[in-house]
Amino acid sequence: MSAAASPGFSGLLSGRPLRLIAGGVLIVNGMFPALWILFTSLKTEAELTAKPITWVPHAPTLSNYMQAFSDQPLHLFLFNSFMVALLSTCLTLLVSVLAAYALARLNLRYRGLILSLIIAVSTFPLVTLLVPLFEIMRTLNLLNTWIALVLPYTVLSLPVCTLMLVSFFEGIPRDLENAAMIDGCTRMGALFKVVVPLCAPGVFTAGILAFVNAWDEFLLALSFNSNPALRTLPVGIQLYQGEFAFPWPVISAALVVGIVPVAVLIVIFQERVVSGLTAGGIKG
Repeated sequence: MSAAASPGFSGLLSGRPLRLIAGGVLIVNGMFPALWILFTSLKTEAELTAKPITWVPHAPTLSNYMQAFSDQPLHLFLFNSFMVALLSTCLTLLVSVLAAYALARLNLRYRGLILSLIIAVSTFPLVTLLVPLFEIMRTLNLLNTWIALVLPYTVLSLPVCTLMLVSFFEGIPRDLENAAMIDGCTRMGALFKVVVPLCAPGVFTAGILAFVNAWDEFLLALSFNSNPALRTLPVGIQLYQGEFAFPWPVISAALVVGIVPVAVLIVIFQERVVSGLTAGGIKG
């Protein structure tokens, strides 16, 4: 009896119902905070503090969004975050593509050791790197500049992006590069004209990770930039709170404004990743 029931129970655990439950938990866990922030941004302070709690705003208002732009230079925070994230993403992709290609194609003597060191570096807590990075930027006279953030963000994103691209490059047949070089391409030309287009899914995924990491980072942005004109979005949002006041509707409105551009970019990149997967599958 127990032997007959066991396969059915294990089948239930590994079947579609469990996958649906797990998917539902993930969706709720991911969507609930975002929806709560959105609903909070549409409430007045009185409705937010009223009891019993209202989940959906009874009288939605956009005044919090207007106040978010009037109380602080939110447009400047967005611009600084976008430029820093964009520059660090471009630099990260350039360096990680070259590093991953070398690890995947060149017969490096200590390849295993290099990969192990990359994994080890990626596990360092950011707070342990704060003081050394600050001293480096101070010595180079780069504090209160975009470069003070672009360079550390690039270094922090490189390990994950490089490891990701190594696996993609190893899946590309060497014969394609050899054929390109026979036709007159240099090794660098074969890399950027043949290998990188075929690895578009990995490149775009690495770019998404690098961009989001730079967009969300707070500790370095707070420590390396004291110039009000160079504040990024995470640092700027903390300025909305006062010494004894926390205007959560206004703060939530600023958060929504900061989330929307990243969400749009991720959707765009996801579509390109899908098209890149299809194209790569056809060419392969």
